[in-house]
Amino acid sequence: MSISLQTNVTSLFAQQALAQNSAFESNTIQQLTSGYRINSSGDDAAGLAVANQYAANIAELQQGVLNASTGTSILQIIDGGLSNISSILNRLQTLATESASATFAGDRNTLNQEFQSELSEITRQANNIGLASGGQYNQVNSVFIGGGNTAANGKITIDLSGATNQVDSNGLGIASASVAAGGTQLTLGTANTVRLDAPGATFLAGASQTLTFHLYSPNGGAQTVAVAVGGSGALTETQVLSSLNNSLSAYGIQASVGSNGQIEFGGGTAFTVSTGVTADPNPIATSGSEAINTGVYSVAGANAYTAAAETLTFQNGQGTATVALTAGDNISSALSKINAQTAALGIYAVLNPVGVGTGISFQSVNNFTASTTAAGGVFTAIGAQTTTAPNSTGTVTGNAVAALTSITAAIKALGLVQGRVGAGENLLNYASQLANSQITNFSAAESSIKDANVAQEAANLSKAQTLQQSSIAALAQANAMPAALLKLLQ
Repeated sequence: MSISLQTNVTSLFAQQALAQNSAFESNTIQQLTSGYRINSSGDDAAGLAVANQYAANIAELQQGVLNASTGTSILQIIDGGLSNISSILNRLQTLATESASATFAGDRNTLNQEFQSELSEITRQANNIGLASGGQYNQVNSVFIGGGNTAANGKITIDLSGATNQVDSNGLGIASASVAAGGTQLTLGTANTVRLDAPGATFLAGASQTLTFHLYSPNGGAQTVAVAVGGSGALTETQVLSSLNNSLSAYGIQASVGSNGQIEFGGGTAFTVSTGVTADPNPIATSGSEAINTGVYSVAGANAYTAAAETLTFQNGQGTATVALTAGDNISSALSKINAQTAALGIYAVLNPVGVGTGISFQSVNNFTASTTAAGGVFTAIGAQTTTAPNSTGTVTGNAVAALTSITAAIKALGLVQGRVGAGENLLNYASQLANSQITNFSAAESSIKDANVAQEAANLSKAQTLQQSSIAALAQANAMPAALLKLLQ
């Protein structure tokens, strides 16, 4: 290399080294002060992209853990409400058992007042925890946790939808239950004369007999249910009752045998019943015999409904319902309109059993009043109608026995809902544990890419400072070299 006054190549080498060493020192100090190996895209573009994905996953999972915690809290609130409802069902069972005893010497109407108030409390609490019909949580509830390879895998689903998860009195099938005196025998139409309690007697060996019930079911509204018994072999008294109750228990109606040996029906459900003809010489009830549930408060409409423009008003302790009927209504639409307004008050309209069931019977486990603005439509007379108080032509325990059947089914149904809620709590806990594990591992992966190695960078800082000082010293020597050329000119 030649020696030149114009270009100090050595100084340029020293300057380049100084710039590199200064950048090395600056980068090292930046990593040590920020704690990150990657402080800009230029530091490691590919690594930064991967680290950012890990950071996004962590943010999603951290919120997912909070979602799971909130979901668990809500389920715990629901669980507490279900426990309360379970306690109320136990009290209902106690009241029903007390009333179902023929030796009970108290007032069954007093028992029934508490029974009905407890039913209302069940519905109130079910509404408060969102598991009544249309309730906030009476649906498929999804809690997004994240961390899945697809959106579907990132969420937990707790299915509390449909009627099977409704824990109000309607959903549990006890809305029409009663422990008031009850037990209605077939005394209308052609009076029943068949006794089921004759020693050794059997029934309907060769042909069946159908009993037709016009009733109101919370899940089905006013409907007609035909129950056929026998026809495939002789039945004993016990088998007759078992066959009937297998079909009727779902509707809150209980069949039993009264003190006079005749069949009777009890329950708080609004119903009327008529007995069909059978070819068998040993029927379970006289053909053409009928009954209206006398174990509840009732008002009889006209034997046959005649369409008329009228306004019906019903009232009880829970409120007032007003129903406007028109001359264009038929009995089906009239029943639908009436029940749409009165069912919330526990007042139900069903077909009466007279003839072919073309009139209306109004029934409720609680006392109520009814009136109309026109005569000859629903009722034969204008104005207020006379309400008949509960009475029984048979045993006084029929309603309570039917209530016990309904309550037993309600306890089982409630247990299934509790199981679903408990399973949901466990699922959220498991999902939260997995999410926390993923957060830990994603954080470790992000750290390995993005965080600075402090020990290594501390060593690099010492190295960078030494190199920088060396570069400065060398630059000073390189800058002094042109001055040495003056010696050649002396």
